[in-house]
Amino acid sequence: MTKAAPDPRAVREASLDELSRLGLPLPPLSFPLVWELGDTVELRPLAELEARAAVLHVVVARCFGMPTEAAMSWLLTSHLVELVTPPEWQFVIGAKGDHRSFVLHHDAVFALAWLLGLGRHLDPAVPPDDHLMAQMPDLPSGETFGRWRSRSLVAARDAAEAAVLLDLYYCLDWAFQEAEQSGRPLPGEVDSNAIGQRRWALEWAVIFHGPYHDKPPEWEEVDLSV
Repeated sequence: MTKAAPDPRAVREASLDELSRLGLPLPPLSFPLVWELGDTVELRPLAELEARAAVLHVVVARCFGMPTEAAMSWLLTSHLVELVTPPEWQFVIGAKGDHRSFVLHHDAVFALAWLLGLGRHLDPAVPPDDHLMAQMPDLPSGETFGRWRSRSLVAARDAAEAAVLLDLYYCLDWAFQEAEQSGRPLPGEVDSNAIGQRRWALEWAVIFHGPYHDKPPEWEEVDLSV
């Protein structure tokens, strides 16, 4: 459901307060807002969020030893093959690509689980816990996408709440990279790579409408360079 986005300057002030609380550097005054006053916001449809989380879950499982045949069979049975991006497909069928970058998708799944109401928090100082794996499809037992959806108690987050967290992670992405480059301590067990993955998921899932927003990007089109 589309709704009015919260005041971006008030949200940014809260994001900067959180960076200060965590002992992280603050971005410059010129650091852009994610949206403008008067914009509206919504989340991608629930089915899209669930499908993206499930696909990434399989990709991560391949990183940790899930056989190629089993991964392909699961995606086919779950009717998700067409939602696998070309780089993901190359990795699933032939382990081609940067193995480490696909492992990092675990944190993107963490963020998507939070958006689906399956995750209890998205604390930037805390890594995903074991609870997350129990909330995702049980691949070793052959649980299909449809069965997982049936047992999951999914309740998507409010779009405005998700927008607030996106702004925080937009600022955190800059702050964590700046801290690592300058040798400053990080606030917990999470590094800039994990923060970037969580931001990636939020940037993809949260859709803004307004005069300065382009068409929502596909997963591989999300721009994390700014």
